Amino acid sequence: MEFKNISLEIRERVGIIKMNRPDALNALNTETLLELSQAMHNLSFENENVRVIILTGEGKAFVAGADIAVMKDMPPLKAREFSHLGQRVFHFIATQEKPVIAAVNGFALGGGCELALACDIRIASDKAKIGQPEVNLGIIPGFAGTQRLSRLVGIAKAKEMIFTGDMIDATTALSIGLVNQVVPADQLMNFCLELANKIASKGPTAVKLAKTVINQGIQANLATGTSYEKEAFSLCFATGEQKEGMYAFLEKRKPNW
Repeated sequence: MEFKNISLEIRERVGIIKMNRPDALNALNTETLLELSQAMHNLSFENENVRVIILTGEGKAFVAGADIAVMKDMPPLKAREFSHLGQRVFHFIATQEKPVIAAVNGFALGGGCELALACDIRIASDKAKIGQPEVNLGIIPGFAGTQRLSRLVGIAKAKEMIFTGDMIDATTALSIGLVNQVVPADQLMNFCLELANKIASKGPTAVKLAKTVINQGIQANLATGTSYEKEAFSLCFATGEQKEGMYAFLEKRKPNW
């Protein structure tokens, strides 16, 4: 599939998806969501060498939101389909096994904030602006923002952000736990690539299982979550990677995954 609204690059064990509609501030329309879905499936299922994925944006925006020009005349059923598409694509990003890092280079508003929320780790440029401003348009978040934001930053802060529609800067986002780290804009991609390569150097099956168990466990009670962990822990011993990792540790060498 040729991509029109995104770009896809592979650097050794890291896949980089860049939202590439800078004239529209990388706003999400149906075509862009379908391209993002296809790129994620390619990296998740068709390229075993890729162990970590980075999502970022071209220009001054990560993603400035869903495309208002597309939404303005949508009938209710069409709006429901659009919401379902966005939720489906973002759910896949969140639940497929490979870690995904959001390199939030600029505006991450509405659907852009929701895209970042679907990623496992969020690294923000010091120039980033983040928010859920949908109420300013007479709507609510539709790509799971009402659900993921409250789970990440707490219900009170999520309600404040969604009810007011206010943007917050990167420092504020860091203080409430919305992003993991803030770095200078000119260092963002290098920082994210170093982080991605660090993760990619670890036991690949262990990283995948860790993501899966964390995602499943957060939705369950403690007893159920620890049961998931026990089964995944034991599964690690069936891969061969566990022996390589432990023997490498004892032999004081780097493991060869």
